[in-house]
Amino acid sequence: MSANQAPGSRHGSAVITLPSDTEYEITRAFDAPAELVFEALTTPELVKRWWGFETFEWLVCDIDLRVAGRWRYVARERGMEVGFHGVYREIEPPHRLVTTEMYEGVPDPKPEDYAVNIVTLEEEDGVTTMTVLVEHATKETRDMVLASGMEGGMQVSYDRLEDLVRRAA
Repeated sequence: MSANQAPGSRHGSAVITLPSDTEYEITRAFDAPAELVFEALTTPELVKRWWGFETFEWLVCDIDLRVAGRWRYVARERGMEVGFHGVYREIEPPHRLVTTEMYEGVPDPKPEDYAVNIVTLEEEDGVTTMTVLVEHATKETRDMVLASGMEGGMQVSYDRLEDLVRRAA
């Protein structure tokens, strides 16, 4: 347990598996109801409190939460801007959210460069298990994302999300 980890927390517990050559799946439990986790995933003021690193300076956190609505996050750290955007395909509060996702650093993006994120939230006895299936068009793209160091940032973000929803539960 790290020095800043709360007793009984699930910090660092997200697990990545590879269900196919073009997909990876993240599984993470949160000690909070699905409604709180869903709200934290879809409310700009809450997203800014958990997504990315604490040192991020938020430039854009737009969420148009409707089917065909767009989302976009842009943050800056040490002078470098990092941006992602996508479109909501399915919204079924508080159990399912399907979006596209594109890293804005991809040169000359093509439709096949977009990932599809399928988020499911299943609650049992006040614990919500979030599963995020990320589908890519090619194995090469999937492997490039996994090799980018995204897992470290993901663990930090999900730990921050855990802290946020545990305080609210």
